[in-house]
Amino acid sequence: MSTAQRVRRIKPSPSTAAAQRVRELKSQGLDILDLTVGEPDFDTPAHVKDAAIEAMRQGATKYTPVNGTPRLRAAIADRLRLRHGLDYPGDRIVVGGGGKQVIFLALMATLDAGDEVVIPAPYWVSYPDMVLANDGTPVIVPCAEADGFKLTPGRLASALTDRTRWVVLNSPGNPTGAVYTAGELRALAEVLLAHPHVQVLTDEIYDEIWYEPGRVPSMAAAEPRLTDRVFLTNGVSKTYAMTGWRIGYGAGNAELVGAINTLQSQISSCPSSISQAAATAALTGDQSFVRDCVSVYRGRRDAVSKLIDDTPGLSCTPPSGGFYAFVNCTGVLGRRTPSGDEIRTDEDFAAHLLESRRVAVIHGAAYGSPGYFRISFATSDDILTTACEGIARACADLS
Repeated sequence: MSTAQRVRRIKPSPSTAAAQRVRELKSQGLDILDLTVGEPDFDTPAHVKDAAIEAMRQGATKYTPVNGTPRLRAAIADRLRLRHGLDYPGDRIVVGGGGKQVIFLALMATLDAGDEVVIPAPYWVSYPDMVLANDGTPVIVPCAEADGFKLTPGRLASALTDRTRWVVLNSPGNPTGAVYTAGELRALAEVLLAHPHVQVLTDEIYDEIWYEPGRVPSMAAAEPRLTDRVFLTNGVSKTYAMTGWRIGYGAGNAELVGAINTLQSQISSCPSSISQAAATAALTGDQSFVRDCVSVYRGRRDAVSKLIDDTPGLSCTPPSGGFYAFVNCTGVLGRRTPSGDEIRTDEDFAAHLLESRRVAVIHGAAYGSPGYFRISFATSDDILTTACEGIARACADLS
């Protein structure tokens, strides 16, 4: 059997591959300090699990509407209204099997061969391959650490063409934790307003995991003239420690949402009814869990940033949101391991960490930014401290 071209032109997710490699090593009896996993180490809140159990007891185990239950869509609409002042009726909200599926379906619904999607780098590993899988062309725009790893108006303007269909904005970003201010979003919007054929896909999955005053701004609210051209995506996975429940959502213009619903009707019929009940409880219930988690993440962020900056050859811009640190390792490239192997790339350095200190990270080239590596601090303080000490020793081993 031969596979389709869409499969041959993409690769497995590097983060998923790294996590699988860690599992394989652990199965061999090795003690791995795993900093690869992009999911909270907290359990789903009890009241959310209770809501799922009650839904099963009440018999809510049947098909739901393709775009989600009315209760969940109402909860999403309320959240967007309270958080951003945005008003989305039910026919402009879609619920899917995770934020990743919603983004994929949005691209599937809109891309034809030759259509371009502007993706700032560093980027979440799945964006370029999602575009390729749907016959589009990823246009990667490098964003320097000096610019906060963020897209500038000048770079955006240079990347746009008549074939551009989407610009992807991930804020807070994975892997950097970078967050666009409202002013920065308005500056990008000024460029986009001159290109009415270009839509904006905002991935806001980490918007509650945020360490600065106020709230993370959204492009859909920052520039009202652009609201109808923004497809806002989010979900419950990161905020409420519900990665396995697989519920994400999107809000945008009714035509796009309708197209996504048509696709979903043929792909999965609807998201899980039980997971939707749980997500509704998460969005409408007590939010103290979120505040408590963010407080823990903030402490971890501060500790990791200090440990990295105290390590010669490494540096890190503290993330403003999310639970990742994107570490600059250019200071160790060109050096040699005790066995004489040269560390030529960030991937070499990640391999050195795993082989010499049993610390697993993801190399920066996987995110379109060579010379870096990503640490997830969604893990225990003990593991983080031990791992960062191992990273420091691995650097000291180089000559």
